[in-house]
Amino acid sequence: MTEAHPQRLAGWRVLVPRAGEWGARAAARLRAEGADPVIVPLIAFAPPSDPAALAAAASRLATGEYDWVVFTSATTVSALAGAAGAHVGDLPDAAAPGSGSPGPLVAVAPTTRVAAVGEATAEALELAGVDVDFVPESDFSARALVEEWPARMPGLRVFAPLSEIAAPTLVDGLRGYGLEVDEVGAYCTVTASPDDAGRAVLAGPLDAVLVTSGSVARALVELAPELDPSTVIACIGPRTAQEAAEAGLAVDVVAARQSIRALIDALAVAHHPHLAPTSEENSP
Repeated sequence: MTEAHPQRLAGWRVLVPRAGEWGARAAARLRAEGADPVIVPLIAFAPPSDPAALAAAASRLATGEYDWVVFTSATTVSALAGAAGAHVGDLPDAAAPGSGSPGPLVAVAPTTRVAAVGEATAEALELAGVDVDFVPESDFSARALVEEWPARMPGLRVFAPLSEIAAPTLVDGLRGYGLEVDEVGAYCTVTASPDDAGRAVLAGPLDAVLVTSGSVARALVELAPELDPSTVIACIGPRTAQEAAEAGLAVDVVAARQSIRALIDALAVAHHPHLAPTSEENSP
């Protein structure tokens, strides 16, 4: 195993665009590399446009009408908990260990198998009292979910609660196997409204910005139109990089895997090309 190279980002001020557990983990890894991370959420989450449809699907999930349910984020876990009775006015970015999030247990029938896009989502499900049957190994992405999907018998019913702006990768891929996918909007993604401190960070000098989704890229363009062109834009995967470019950002770094470790390794190696990346070790 390749040894880690500490302090590869010494002195770098790096914007982390998500709060919650993801943001805390990213900030901790950046600090381990010597960077100065600043967390300013660029996106926020709101209830879906059709809460009744989500509540009805959650009821079907509880009564065993689905063979599988697939969760693509910890926010989706929180949304399902809300559909079961919790307040969903301001959904968290991710469940925090030991916090009791995401509230009430997500009711999943014992006959329904559960898929999670990655380890952070699996941890949120465990906090909600849900056992996870499948997490892709090659990458924490919708593409990997489709490519590694373990049950391809035509006619199986799959519940896919998703962001209302989710790409069709997951749903189209599963339907390509002949599965009956019930796609339901679980939450809306909106541009955040940073406070004065957050706006000051966005207006000030930044060495790099972590871009974790197309939504984050578009929010960055909206909230920081005068971003210094020398700021390094580091994207969590090829699709995010494509969406960032379409939003008008000049992408400098693209992580091969959709994980915190891969993203920060890619940023560090771009800064120090002679250093090899650290081992993934299946870290989210």
